[in-house]
Amino acid sequence: MKREENNMTLSVCFFAESPVKIWGMTCRERMVRVLGAMGGVRIVADLAVLHADAPVLILRADHLIDDRLIHYLAATPDMLLLNEDGGEKTAVAAHVSGSIAHQTHTAMTDPEKPLPPGVRIQTLDSLALSFQEKLRKFDPPFVLPVSADRQRRLERGLFAWSYKGVTDLVTKWVWPHPAQWAVRQCVRLGIQPNHVTLTSLILVVLAGGLFIRGQYGWGLAVAWVMTFLDTVDGKLARVTVTASRFGHYFDHLIDLFSPPVWYMLWGLGLKYAYPGGLFYALDRVIWLMLIGYVAGRLVELTFKKCLGRFGIFCWQPMDSCFRLVTARRNPCLILLTFFTLWGRPDLGLLAVAFWTLLSSVFLLLRLAWASLIRIREGSLTTWFVDARRSRDLNSPAVRWFIRGTPD
Repeated sequence: MKREENNMTLSVCFFAESPVKIWGMTCRERMVRVLGAMGGVRIVADLAVLHADAPVLILRADHLIDDRLIHYLAATPDMLLLNEDGGEKTAVAAHVSGSIAHQTHTAMTDPEKPLPPGVRIQTLDSLALSFQEKLRKFDPPFVLPVSADRQRRLERGLFAWSYKGVTDLVTKWVWPHPAQWAVRQCVRLGIQPNHVTLTSLILVVLAGGLFIRGQYGWGLAVAWVMTFLDTVDGKLARVTVTASRFGHYFDHLIDLFSPPVWYMLWGLGLKYAYPGGLFYALDRVIWLMLIGYVAGRLVELTFKKCLGRFGIFCWQPMDSCFRLVTARRNPCLILLTFFTLWGRPDLGLLAVAFWTLLSSVFLLLRLAWASLIRIREGSLTTWFVDARRSRDLNSPAVRWFIRGTPD
């Protein structure tokens, strides 16, 4: 059989495929999507035709492999990954050259066969700390065997893994279970993440229209549905590996601009709800709220661009705790909802303005403190990394923020 010319494109070969679908996809289909998003890869069926120097990634397709781990494997040559499940070790992935790809594949399918020399054996526990430190969540990388009886359990775990470790209290504790149901329905009906995001945009406009008319109860109902869908689209994109650059920016632009626009329209709606006038200067309150909102966002951006490669809310446990209630959309909607139910939407806007300013002051102080530490020590480290280095993954702080991983 004729070998191909030298080609440095990463070739990917699958074996031991399983028909069991996790969130509507087999493990092979999921890994193809993950690798496709990387670019510069191709799927091959015959290892014998590869050039001797061609890089080859061999993947076992009856295991659910962490997306982050697939990226790491694709970039780390001369390595074989063993997974231990129930005391049994299984070779699940290898990155080798074309010259030894067939021998490596044989050794992966038959433990009695020897591995080619020069191939390092790694396990999840022995992966380089540099890889662990790149992870932006506490969740360790996972490799899990797939079977029909574990399907729902794996789907629940993969959904939990799709959550951020640091977020607001509504997203963290209220939305997960209903969002998982909604994502399941989207997968069943073939609804794409961008469809959900577009629906969110329509609801943003509808809620704003209700706010400016002083119809706060209906407006809040629509706004809460929008925030729920904002959780659904991101989780749907992650569990189905359908995230796109357009969808990312589309979603984040909505998240960035919808809160201040809502607050301004809320204020304008007070003129309908209180025709006799308010006890405070509405224009001044709106301006203070906008200044506080922009200042808080600028602090977050400055911290990430100038001080650390991570967000300010990932710096220390105090910052992660504050992220639960900081003046973002969901905590502010809680304030607006509480005061509206009390019959005082005017106080709701005042509370949002006050909390936004207070949050920005806190963030400014944290930025100043971080700058001093950066000058003194030369760099900042997220407490996620500190927890991994010390392996203190069972501390109360870690248990408080960890979202959970498939088990």
